[in-house]
This record gives sequence, C-alpha cells and structure tokens, in this order.
Amino acid sequence: MKTPPCALLAEVRTFRQNHPDVRYVDLIALDIPGHFYGKRYPVEMLEKVAAGSPLKLPQNAVLLGVQGGLFKIGDYCFNDGDPDANRRLVPGTLKPVSWESQPLGQMLITSDGTDAPIEFEPREVLARVLQRLQHKGIHPMVAFELEFYLFDKKLANGLPQFPRDPLSDDADDQPNLHIERLSRFGVVLDDMAQTARDQGIDSTVITAELGPGQFEINFGHSDDALRAADWAALFCRSTRGVALKHGYHASFMAKPYLQFPGSGMHVHISLYDGAGNNLLAAHQQQPLRHAVAGCLQLLPHCMPIFAPNHNALRRLGGTVNAATRASWGFEDRDACVRIPESDPRNLRIEHRLASADANPYLVLAAILAGLEHGLETRQEPIAPLNDDRSSGTDFPVEMLDAVRAMQHHRVVRDTLGAEFVDVYCENKRQDHLAFQQEIHAREYRWFL
Repeated sequence: MKTPPCALLAEVRTFRQNHPDVRYVDLIALDIPGHFYGKRYPVEMLEKVAAGSPLKLPQNAVLLGVQGGLFKIGDYCFNDGDPDANRRLVPGTLKPVSWESQPLGQMLITSDGTDAPIEFEPREVLARVLQRLQHKGIHPMVAFELEFYLFDKKLANGLPQFPRDPLSDDADDQPNLHIERLSRFGVVLDDMAQTARDQGIDSTVITAELGPGQFEINFGHSDDALRAADWAALFCRSTRGVALKHGYHASFMAKPYLQFPGSGMHVHISLYDGAGNNLLAAHQQQPLRHAVAGCLQLLPHCMPIFAPNHNALRRLGGTVNAATRASWGFEDRDACVRIPESDPRNLRIEHRLASADANPYLVLAAILAGLEHGLETRQEPIAPLNDDRSSGTDFPVEMLDAVRAMQHHRVVRDTLGAEFVDVYCENKRQDHLAFQQEIHAREYRWFL
C-alpha cells in the first residue's frame, strides 16, 4: 500500500506546475456516517507531507455523528485525551476543485497503510477485507451505481422543492424515465460528469430515473476495489458542489419523497483468481450460489451499514425495485442480490440493497465479507425469486433492532473487525437517541 515519497512528491509538483493558481489543497477522508472531514493545507506544505513529513489529524474525527457531534463510545472521545493519528496521502487523488469560488485542490487521505491504522476508519475496514481476500487468491472487480435527486436551491419551509426545468422554468414534478429529461438538465448533468472525470473518476452512463428530478450515474468496473469506493465517495462531494454552482441542490438522501422511489447504491462485483479466471463461473456456477448464500446470510446483520439512518430505512419496501426481504434472483430488480445476464467471463452479482447515502467503503466491505463467508461455508441459497416470488428472509427495519442484530454476530465481528463493529453500532445507537431528542410539529398535531 505504501507509495515511495518520490512518487508522491512528483505528483504534487506536477499538480503545482499544471495549476499554478492553486494555493490550498483540501486533505479529506470519509468518517463513519459518510461525511468528509479534513484540513485545508497550503500547497507548499503539501510538498513537505509528500516528502515524508508526518500528517496527523485527531483519531476521533472518524467517530463524528451524522450531525457532526462527538459521542462517548467506550473510552473514545472523552476519556482518551483525544489523540492524533497518522494519515497518509492517497496516490493519484490530487485533483483540482472546479466548483468552488476560488482555485482549490483536494486529495484523499487515510490511515490504512500507516504504521498504526485506525481500526474503525471505513477505508481501513475495507482495506483489511481486501487484504484477506488477496491472501486467499481472490481479486474483486467492482463497479458502483449511484442514484440521486436534484432539488431547487431554495427550500420551502425546510422542505425540498422540485427542480425547475431550465428550458420552460416549470417544476420537474412528473415521475418519468424520459430521455428528454437528460437534455433539459443536460448542462448541469454534463458538468457533473466532466467534473467527475476531472477528479479521476471513471463515470460512464447517466440515466433519468423514475422519480422527479432523479438521476443515476454509473462508474466503470475497477480491479482496484479501494479506488472504486474512492470514486463513489468523491462523486458525491463533487456532484453536490456542481449542483450548487448551477442553482440546484443534489442529494443522495435515501428517501426524500415518500410517494416516489428512493435512491440506492448498487454494487456490481465479480471475483477472479490470479490467472484472471472468474471464480463465480467455475464448476457450473456453483461458487456463485455459495456466494449468494453467504451474502443473504450476513445481510440481516449488516443492515446498519446498508441503511445507516432513519430515512434510509424508509426506503425499504413499498416502492419500485426496493426489496422488503433478503432475496436473490436472475435478472430480477426486486431482489436484494440480482444476477445480471452475462457471459461466464463477466458473471457477477449486483447488490441492490444499500441506500445512496451509505458509506461506500463499508457497503463494499460488508458485501465482500458475505461473499467470502459463502465461498468458505459452501451453503446452498434459498430459492431465487424466479422460482418462488415469496422467497426471502426477514431483515430488521428499525435501527435499534438492526444494531442489536449486527453487534453480536460472530461472523460479522470476525470479518469486519470486533472493534469496528462495537464502535459503529454505538455510533448508530447514539445517532438514534439524538434523532429522538426533538419534538416535531406532527407530534403537537396528534397529541396536544
């Protein structure tokens, strides 16, 4: 994982030559709820970091709640002295930021690959899973798909408004899949796609989705699973910035409208051996069945990762292509785990349960842990939806139930790390309690 300082230093110096007007670079990392934190560095100081100077940030920045506050989690945050922890620069991620009012750069940082990685840092959790798979001769190929909504820049009494059609100035309030919507919002969508490419993200297909103002972006398949998750995280940041520049809000909120479809994070995964053979396609696709069984077995115990907040739980069930139970099927978008039609070389699973605002590092780590568990235990999956439309197993749809199902599950603790599981579950439990500490107008209407 470590990159020689000379290569990082060359990257920084090349960036400075190509962007002489950039004075500052945001060094950013994803916390547990999926928000970026970090520091804004003068670009000349970045050269010193690239040359080997230490880069330290508070360890507990990773533990921030969804609203940015710190929770007491074991001895972390309030009984540990709030120590610093080393971070490193992620090679290849130093890019210009085009959506800010001033010239700026950004670069990912992480604790994985340092001498003392933070056990509960999301990128480190994924890195450990990938390292274990690599030692077993398993090499994932990964592609993310993200759905998101555009809203008008101005809220109405705190509520989102439909985006204005730039050609007619009418509200885009009709749910549809029409290709014309891509043209009507083409300027902002093209800027989002180009900005993503400028960030080094392999963005490909853009689709107008069913919800009003809803779109989907696909990313290219990558044999570097960490980089694939980096792309998903960085795209969310750049897309929000580009939308504001054009007078919109872009949101990856899972269920902004009760009456319209939610936004999901779909993850395509193939598994290959060192010779490039698709492991899922071997022995008449028997490993595929084992992998599916493992995914479905762990899925109910990873729900706080796939649906990380109250709004994400609202997305599950009752709308188009949102599963209500842990299920699978061939070419079936009602299933949590879909097997798209493909040739044996490209045989893959598509995991469709996670919400668009979930943490991509943790989502991918949880899916890979399920695949790994299935390949090792070699169990047969339940019947696919193609054979039985009622097939499936229940998963928790209340946050405290989901946390309890995750925290004490032996396989989840073994594969994702016991320290991470304890920290993550307590973070979600505290977020739940904080969410409950506000009385909304509806309660007064019902009970006053």
